[in-house]
Amino acid sequence: MAHTTLAAPGVTTTRLPLLDVLRGAAILGTLMTNVWIFASPGSEWGVLDGGLHAPDPLADPSAATIAESVFRFLADGKFLSLLTILFGVGLAIQYDSAARRGEPWPGRYPRRAAFLFLEGTVHFVLVFAWDVLMGYAVTALLVARLLARSEKVRRAAMWTAAGLHLALVGLVTLGDLTAADPGPRAPDPAAVELYARGGYLDQISFRLDHALALRVEPVFSFGLLVFLFLLGVRLHRAGAFGASAHGRRIRVRMAGWGLGLGLPLGAAAALGGPDFFVLGRYGIAPLIAVGYIGLIGCALDRFRVPGAGALGSVGRTALSCYVGQNLLCMLLCYGIGLGLADRLAGSGPWWVMGLWAGVSLVLVAASRLWLRRFDRGPLEAVQHRALSSRPSPAPRP
Repeated sequence: MAHTTLAAPGVTTTRLPLLDVLRGAAILGTLMTNVWIFASPGSEWGVLDGGLHAPDPLADPSAATIAESVFRFLADGKFLSLLTILFGVGLAIQYDSAARRGEPWPGRYPRRAAFLFLEGTVHFVLVFAWDVLMGYAVTALLVARLLARSEKVRRAAMWTAAGLHLALVGLVTLGDLTAADPGPRAPDPAAVELYARGGYLDQISFRLDHALALRVEPVFSFGLLVFLFLLGVRLHRAGAFGASAHGRRIRVRMAGWGLGLGLPLGAAAALGGPDFFVLGRYGIAPLIAVGYIGLIGCALDRFRVPGAGALGSVGRTALSCYVGQNLLCMLLCYGIGLGLADRLAGSGPWWVMGLWAGVSLVLVAASRLWLRRFDRGPLEAVQHRALSSRPSPAPRP
């Protein structure tokens, strides 16, 4: 496809503080889901092989079970969808920036996507198998091409992707409902031993040997990724993240529809048991994520929200915090570090939620301290230097 020279679109060119806060919430929110993977026997493979074994608050209405159920429900799939929408927003901002400069599109963007894929590959191999960056890089290549097409083409692609994805989710859910119940599945003992007491190089080798299975989520959810990327583009173009009265009205509608419709549906799916897991995570969670955007935006519109600046710091260093949180959890939970997953196995959910809180506080403090001296996070600076001919910004005096 030939490069297209663009006319500058009529959108704001100033930085939108709401986006930084939303990115920060999305990063810490994805950790609310990933922390259970690190804490589970067999970690990455154990979850794929035997599931996360979410508790049943109806069968056991204890305080620990209810707290864990609510914690998981608020996070699972919602913040990942939020992060995906925001990645689409970022792609639209880069498109707009190229348009203002009169540069061709996609121009050098494929280089950026390739570098993101490389970063994701390194992250997958060395740190965490459930990496999102590789899937984002592939999706971004397609959506970047669509940005140079007409609104009609983008709308058709967006809803076609959504329709195909929902059809796939429906088929999987129907299959789960009609299949015989196999009962509880135990994780592979070899994987449990590997992550509890195995060596780091053995874990890397295991990920490489099982790379196709461990990369199944971005393949399964590719239609959802395309839809959410393009949804982020539409929201950005509509002014949903701006400080205008029009933007505030959009956020109110997003909160009303996303939470008013999504929360009851999501709660019903969660209480319905594991047969509705795919529907809840990949079908209903994106709707709740839209509600989260509206809720956070409305809160910031009306109140001085404590912690908003801290979330903004995490959002400005999102890539570094995303990789950093997984690295910290790996060192804390696996046998190559403190081995907390094995030591505290069977001791209840409180330590896992405490681990999330502790790692989140470390990320907030580190990002704020870093940004006092530098304009970009460490991995963001590496990415910028690798993709730009201009020198990296000097440390602040």
